[in-house]
Amino acid sequence: MRPSRDATPRHFLMCRPTYFTVSYEINPWMHPTVPTDTDLAVAQWQELHDTYVRLGHRIELIDPIEGLPDMVYAANGGLVSDGVMYTAKFTYPQRMPEGPAYAQWFADHGYRVHEATETNEGEGDILTVGDYVLAGTGFRTSTASHAELQEVIGKPVITLRLVDPRFYHLDTALMVLSDTEIAYYPEAFSEGSRRVLERLFPDAVIATEADAVVLGLNGVSDGRHVIHNPRATDLAAALAERGFEPIGIDTSELLKGGGGAKCCTLEIRA
Repeated sequence: MRPSRDATPRHFLMCRPTYFTVSYEINPWMHPTVPTDTDLAVAQWQELHDTYVRLGHRIELIDPIEGLPDMVYAANGGLVSDGVMYTAKFTYPQRMPEGPAYAQWFADHGYRVHEATETNEGEGDILTVGDYVLAGTGFRTSTASHAELQEVIGKPVITLRLVDPRFYHLDTALMVLSDTEIAYYPEAFSEGSRRVLERLFPDAVIATEADAVVLGLNGVSDGRHVIHNPRATDLAAALAERGFEPIGIDTSELLKGGGGAKCCTLEIRA
């Protein structure tokens, strides 16, 4: 018998992809020679936005900035925990101006902002699971930021090492489903990190490579509904078997920049 699931209304920050394009290459998904369709990216983003609204979630918007095409990936803008915003400090110079832009938005909206001194890319590599924080490293976010974050928010921060460049952020290889449940692709992690995940989440949903390589794990769950790439069919079936309601939203144009639904969605935890 499938368990009964309850959705929890969420508070998200998003950024319309008004200036989306792929003009540089900083991850394996980006190819500047492949044409991008900004209008299509906006339409797909709008469907994602409208789906959140339909499901009862609260959405706020940060204004896009010309010349920052990756600003649509709002999840990378920082981490918000108990009303404290820990800022992003990006690895690549192309994205560095995004950190102050997101920090300013939160300061202007009354949040306490802690400026990171260590390299991190926000919820791209820092995911909250109940009272714990899972923090990725290996490509973008330093382990030093994990220690800094723990001091800022006072929650246990668990380091996980990513080893496959296709999954350069934790949110491309692991999805939070509830306060106690996750889905992940084991081969994206080091052997020790896999053992940690097996110990903490013995009943986790295990994604197939076919679903992982379309960034099927770059999804968003409210505890009942799971927004995901519709091409991740094995994952959708596994989630439905657990009692979740998978909702496929096409973000294929935004995938050209290396992001899906989760990348476009920064959760605000007051």
